Amino acid sequence: MTFSQKFDSIVCVGDTITCTVDGYTVTARISHDETLDAPDERQDGFWPSLNKDDAGFIGSGNGFRDRFAKAQARAEAVMAAWKNDEWFYCGVILSVAIDGISLDDHAASLWGIEANYPDSDNAYLTEVANELLPEALEAAKAERKRQCAILCENEAVA
Repeated sequence: MTFSQKFDSIVCVGDTITCTVDGYTVTARISHDETLDAPDERQDGFWPSLNKDDAGFIGSGNGFRDRFAKAQARAEAVMAAWKNDEWFYCGVILSVAIDGISLDDHAASLWGIEANYPDSDNAYLTEVANELLPEALEAAKAERKRQCAILCENEAVA
């Protein structure tokens, strides 16, 4: 049980992939993460460091200056791309329906994921959708059971 569709290598807010599992139609969609924190505010060690006590310590040994220069250039490129709106943080939200009837518009989600990150193919977005799939199906089945119980109770009263 997985999504056979994959998110594109460049995604936009609102992009979706869909799969069907045991009659349930599950849709994974990209939503903008509204947290305004920049990458270097979200990630300890974003900026490389020569200080062994820092989270961004690049390690010691031969070639440490070259490794540091490459890591610094990479961090600067990622920040420049962020500032140019070339990539963003997103959430992957799964919704579930059966026979065209929505059971749960937000059955499962994960937030704070990089979308269109430099040199990335966005494959991780599809991996996240697949990891969330069992949780979304469980939530939808519980909602279906709840709705059926209400309908059966109302039918017995009528």
